[in-house]
Amino acid sequence: MDGLKKEPLGKFEIMVSSDHTFGTDAVLLADFAGRQRAKKACDIGTGCGIIPLLLLKDGKALEVHGVELQPAAAEIAGKNATLNGIEAQFSVHNVDMKEVKGALPHAEFDLVTCNPPYKVDGTGNQNLTEAQRIARHEVKCTFSDVTAAAKYLLKFGGRLCVCHRPERLADIICDMRECGIEPKVLREVIQREGKEAWLVLVEGKLGGNRGMTVLPPLYVEKNGELTDEMIAIYGDYKQGHGRKI
Repeated sequence: MDGLKKEPLGKFEIMVSSDHTFGTDAVLLADFAGRQRAKKACDIGTGCGIIPLLLLKDGKALEVHGVELQPAAAEIAGKNATLNGIEAQFSVHNVDMKEVKGALPHAEFDLVTCNPPYKVDGTGNQNLTEAQRIARHEVKCTFSDVTAAAKYLLKFGGRLCVCHRPERLADIICDMRECGIEPKVLREVIQREGKEAWLVLVEGKLGGNRGMTVLPPLYVEKNGELTDEMIAIYGDYKQGHGRKI
């Protein structure tokens, strides 16, 4: 596959392409989801496989399955599993999230993660490649498709962790609850003090009781530098690589 480049990721390396790369939001989601260790996790819309690699790198999951619709992205994710010698821990499935029934086991995962398309189809920047449009716009899936897939995959009491734009928060909460995944934890991500949130991190629990914890905001920078928390999240990965998309 042409156009691939290799990036350091602590003790791992990751290959990305111009169409299938990652941003700060994926790194933050992996950290948010990794607050509890998972025996068996599934990343829906895994792209190049960044979230599974981060979960495995930090010992936050023992086994991760990646679901990816786009063949080119699934191929890169598979190459990343091979590159890092973790094929036994990271399996890639080139399937539509709407067709996970039968392709992946039912009710066996204690964690599902997803960095979904943020934009409703037909809105936002349309000057994108087809691959980028699928990743960023709800062309092939909606958030309700994400929650339906998570409901199938999760054990009772399992967690769904997602990142999304703040303006879609009502949709996230409603779709989760409609699927029996109760929203339990919310955290805003803010670029710097005085600015509005540009990202929300949400955790829901399948079959959970009502009641949500709102964590303190995560600030990305202060006085033009990454905050101590952001530095800790990036860890030994080169700081500043992540970008908002």
